[in-house]
This record gives sequence, structure tokens and C-alpha cells, in this order.
Amino acid sequence: MGLFDIFTGTKRPKAGTPKLNKSDVEKSILNINRETAPFIIKKCADDSADFVAEWKIVDAKWYEIFAKAGLKKVFRIKMRLDSEKLEVKAMDEEFSVEWRAGIPSLSLAISGFKGQKKEVSFGSAYAFSEEFKPGQVYNYRFNTSEIKNPLQEAVLNCGWTWRGVAFGKL
Repeated sequence: MGLFDIFTGTKRPKAGTPKLNKSDVEKSILNINRETAPFIIKKCADDSADFVAEWKIVDAKWYEIFAKAGLKKVFRIKMRLDSEKLEVKAMDEEFSVEWRAGIPSLSLAISGFKGQKKEVSFGSAYAFSEEFKPGQVYNYRFNTSEIKNPLQEAVLNCGWTWRGVAFGKL
């Protein structure tokens, strides 16, 4: 364990874990995707990273839940694979979200966050339903660990290091 690992979120595989090749690590990361998850992992569209994992806020199935929950931020993890060092460098990013007519639109904001972050937000609301009976309108819990933990586990099981990047570039 390195001196700053606790601050950067760096995790190392258990001793004796077989070191898999880069394509196996890529498959392992993408295999985390599932239809029922509120996040998606995909190849990064620009050259800023190899992969990005983010909440499905623009997915029609999920945006109403996020909007009702009043989610004001977008959390994502950008990852770059380094086959020479056998590590995945990861940086968390957070941006503001503005909701218009129930549809999310990313708003350009001066404030943002890059580094390593751990956050849990939750809530629920009760109101009268369409049948004029009191009931729960929504219940949500968003935890950055829901995205980060499966990614770290996939990387570590491949014998690679998960290196959290707090400053600089991937």
C-alpha cells in the first residue's frame, strides 16, 4: 500500500491474483453493464479516457426518477487503462444538471469537481396519488459506490491496480 493510497482511493489486487491482458480487463469492465442498473459503462466518445461510467440521467426509463429526486449533479468516472503498469487510472467528475419540463439538460457551470469522491444521497416523498390516497411518490438512493465498487472489483480481479487520480490528467 502506497503512502497516499487512502487519499486517492487507490486499490491493489490481492497477492497472487493472475495478471490478465488489457482486452480481458476491458471485457470485465463492460460486463458490469446490466439493463436494471441506474448507470452505464461505455467507451469514452472523446480521447479524454478509455471508458466512462455515469448515471443514466438521459435514459427515458430513468430520467423521471432522477428529476423527481431533484438530482442536481451528474457523477461519472472516467478511466484510462495502462497496460504497461497494469493499472486503471480513474478520475471522478461531477457537474451541475438543470431540469426543464422533466427532461435533463447539462448546464454549463463554472463549478465542477474532478478527483476522488464518495457521496450518498437519498430521499423519499409522500403525497396523494391519482386515486386520491396517500402514498409514496418516489424513493431513491444514489451512492457513488454503486458505480465505483463493481468497477474496482472487476479491475482487481484481473490482477490490475485501481489508481485514483486526484490531480492532473488521466
